[in-house]
Amino acid sequence: MTWAVFRSINPPTIDLSSALRSTRSPLVSAGFGCATLAGVSFFRMSSRSPPFASLSVSATPDKKEVVSTEKAPAALGPYSQAIKANNLVFLSGVLGLIPETGKFVSDSVEDQTEQVLKNMGEILKASGADYSSVVKTTIMLADLGDFKKVNEIYAKYFPAPSPARSTYQVAALPLNAKIEIECIATL
Repeated sequence: MTWAVFRSINPPTIDLSSALRSTRSPLVSAGFGCATLAGVSFFRMSSRSPPFASLSVSATPDKKEVVSTEKAPAALGPYSQAIKANNLVFLSGVLGLIPETGKFVSDSVEDQTEQVLKNMGEILKASGADYSSVVKTTIMLADLGDFKKVNEIYAKYFPAPSPARSTYQVAALPLNAKIEIECIATL
């Protein structure tokens, strides 16, 4: 079935027929999240269907780096404040907690939004990025009715061009927060 998919999209081909005919051991190609075995016993050579090879760049586990700062609240569970990988930084959802106390700055969505963005700025700084390098944010709100209030504060932190963004109302947020924001930035 996989061979049929590759044949239907006509990828660029590299002639490996001499290499495949000269060995009985399978060739191994590894990609992100998968491994592929191909050998003379796994597919048939013919003049109608040339052999193919796939070249790809993949992330390896040793290439990711944890980003952590005491200037932003610690993660509330088994996750990192952020991870750097492949010239990107992925920030986990950030809440409006005061880093020193672990308590919310207040119950208002405006104050929590301001604190979320300050906390996010500290994590970005610790990773070597800043607000201008953010390419995507996801905002989770306890009440979508707060959308306009959040936008007014959010706009002060992100210079044009603004990052791509998704905003959702969710059933609940950790610690009964009013807002949580996660983001992806370039390095």
